[in-house]
Amino acid sequence: MNANARRRTVLTAGAAGAAALVTGCGSSGDESGGGDASGTPTASDAASPGTSPDASPRGEELAATGDIPVGGGTIFKEQKVVVTQPEEGEFKAFSAVCTHAQCLVSTVSDGTINCPCHGSKFSITDAAVEAGPATRPLPAEQITVSGGAIRLG
Repeated sequence: MNANARRRTVLTAGAAGAAALVTGCGSSGDESGGGDASGTPTASDAASPGTSPDASPRGEELAATGDIPVGGGTIFKEQKVVVTQPEEGEFKAFSAVCTHAQCLVSTVSDGTINCPCHGSKFSITDAAVEAGPATRPLPAEQITVSGGAIRLG
């Protein structure tokens, strides 16, 4: 009977492992074509260059150009986007999610986008890492500037 108990334990553990594998490799169940739960873009996301699965609908107005300070930037927490203006009339947009521990950046000052969690700093010009622990730049986001308005997409 002791051998039967061990056999049952091994079979149960094997079945649980197989179920976990199937669940991990299965579909996210999102039939709308958005990204999966991990935020990895799907084929339909690739059809919309410059957007991410978490991005707001294309064309959403973020701000007026006059609202973004020259040599600084503004963080849009709801959209998880930071818009910067490194030089007069030059606007850039980046993900507001730090590449180190996925915290939202909190401030833009002294030419850097700053993460409060561990002190990472990113350049307002190209989102390159200025100070770690982050090792990768913030991903670029696509914006359009027209008629004094800055829009996603």
